[in-house]
Amino acid sequence: MTFTFTKVERPEGLIIVTPYVFNDERGFFMETYRGDEFEKVGIKEEFIQDNHSRSSKGVIRGLHFQVDPHEQSKLVRCIRGEVFDVAVDLRKKSDTFGEWYGIVLSAENKKMLYIPKGFAHGYSTLSDEAEVVYKVDEFYSREDERGVVYNDLKIAIEWRVSNPIVSSKDKALPKFDEEGEYF
Repeated sequence: MTFTFTKVERPEGLIIVTPYVFNDERGFFMETYRGDEFEKVGIKEEFIQDNHSRSSKGVIRGLHFQVDPHEQSKLVRCIRGEVFDVAVDLRKKSDTFGEWYGIVLSAENKKMLYIPKGFAHGYSTLSDEAEVVYKVDEFYSREDERGVVYNDLKIAIEWRVSNPIVSSKDKALPKFDEEGEYF
């Protein structure tokens, strides 16, 4: 087995993926995805698009999600620097509806976070610069793109950055509302 899968207790459905890293005098090698091993722990999505972003220290991206028919599951990792990656449960029938979970993903720890459909996703950049790559199981759809404003008081995410840098688009996202267009 080349991965360790750790299921997050709350909110249910999130999985921390830690790859086995083969180190030697040349550097390292690791598998970042292997369908048969992921399937054994219930991650059965067919990932069809890869995304890559670079951000400066203090940047917050998110909270983003897509609605039916283009909901997305994601497999997120940081390949340069360090980010605080966050998922918010938007599944109305879930016991953890509105709760968030955060984890530090970094080039050093090489951990990944699997985020199933029904969650909003975002991250803050903790290092001077960071690059994040993630797989999704549905193509980007502008018409089905939605979001929740990063600083909503009901969700109260502790982003771990002072003086956040946030796009005007993300600042204009609506507040969390229990009657919102969620899952």
